[in-house]
Amino acid sequence: MKKLVFRIPATALLAAALIVICVTPVAWVAPGLQALYLLPLAYAYWVLRNRTTVTEEEIVARGVFGTTTLKWTEVKSIRLVQKGWLRAVKTDDSEVTLPAVRFMHLPALSVVSGGRVPDTTVPEKVEEPAEEAVEEPAEEKAAEVVESEK
Repeated sequence: MKKLVFRIPATALLAAALIVICVTPVAWVAPGLQALYLLPLAYAYWVLRNRTTVTEEEIVARGVFGTTTLKWTEVKSIRLVQKGWLRAVKTDDSEVTLPAVRFMHLPALSVVSGGRVPDTTVPEKVEEPAEEAVEEPAEEKAAEVVESEK
């Protein structure tokens, strides 16, 4: 069974560590300011929790406050929203955010979904109509022959 997990890169946790370092001098100035440490902790939780798991049968979108499971039969389309993020449009036209899934992931999403999601990064082959031979009138042919003999 094919399974693909889209996550926010773990290197994003470096930002949480940097915030902790920057908050430390301020956090110990007055009592109660230690609550500032909740900001990088919440950010780290967000990075670790958000993910989208795609299999041949379903999509599982896990956010900070809950998890949404969609069967492929419930998905009408995939919509591109701001800055390349994707959302699943359900058959009732409601939308489900797909955390950590971006436009650049469409080829992988197409493979794992078994072709349910088309890969828009590959141009479709368009068959050119065969050119039909157009008969020139006999008078024009005769004129060309006469000109070439001169």
